Amino acid sequence: MGFTSRHPRYTMALIVGLFVSVLVFANSDPPMHGHQRPYPPSFNKGRTSMEDQIHLSEEYYNLALGERQRMITKWGPSPSDIDPFPSSGEFYTLWDFFTAAFQCPHRMERLGNGGDGGKWVCGMERVQQKKDCVIYSVGINGESSFEAHLLERGSSCQVWGYDFSVKSFGPEIEKLPDLKRRSHFKSYALGGRDAPNESPPVYTLATLMAQNNHTFIDILKIDIEGAEFATLDSLMDAYPSAFNPQGARDAGITGGGLPFGQLQLEIHARDSEYASFPRFQEWWEKMERAGLRPFWTEPNLVYVNLVKGVKPTLAEYSFINIRGKHELVSDFYLH
Repeated sequence: MGFTSRHPRYTMALIVGLFVSVLVFANSDPPMHGHQRPYPPSFNKGRTSMEDQIHLSEEYYNLALGERQRMITKWGPSPSDIDPFPSSGEFYTLWDFFTAAFQCPHRMERLGNGGDGGKWVCGMERVQQKKDCVIYSVGINGESSFEAHLLERGSSCQVWGYDFSVKSFGPEIEKLPDLKRRSHFKSYALGGRDAPNESPPVYTLATLMAQNNHTFIDILKIDIEGAEFATLDSLMDAYPSAFNPQGARDAGITGGGLPFGQLQLEIHARDSEYASFPRFQEWWEKMERAGLRPFWTEPNLVYVNLVKGVKPTLAEYSFINIRGKHELVSDFYLH
């Protein structure tokens, strides 16, 4: 006797399930709008499948926020009581309070050199498909393996680099004609205000983007030796829509306020007011309110190994901007 004869109810349930699945697949394709390109269809008519993933990751991230508060209570109990890098036997560092607990909804890759120079990127397979992929790199220091790898992956990508301490990108770009052709370099400093007559000239990110006729950056890398705190503070203040996601959606702002899809950032938690736990927490949580979520981190152990006796005050973080509509958070992306 066959399976269908022995289990008629199971057979009927299977047939019904297959029929429902066919209906879902047949009716879930999102509409095409002009030059937008679809990604895999949604199974939720209220939100796209990518929005579902972001929503789920956000729920898990909120659990990590609760764990942060529990750690503060345990080791504080107030933020002002916490030593970021304790030397009295406590089993934590600053970085344990600020974990990369958000899940990138795409493939994660470490591009660039192993060791110092490489960065973790979310969804490069999507970014590289764009007609005009825009990369900004602030802080070159003569080594450009990360930027070169991005240009190699995306034939339509171009990179704009800024570093007042050097005169060009590193040899990884300068010695390859195709990559050099798609690179643009200025010996400028990135800051929280425009000061073009200073030495070196200082510009805000908004001004640099205006100079280049850009409205959105796909990948933004910043490594500016401690100046990242004040710079990002001012940057966030310049985009108030980042703190009002509903308003940004209503206005149709690409990128959701902050003008980039993801951020690769080296953080230098030393030698400034931001090295104190309360000030660092305030700055970090401001980034969270603006829609940035850390999806990867690694401590800079090369620095610890080279400079004996220093504390692990340097760490690499990669953030995704979960606001607005861009290729990392939407099932459609705009060319």
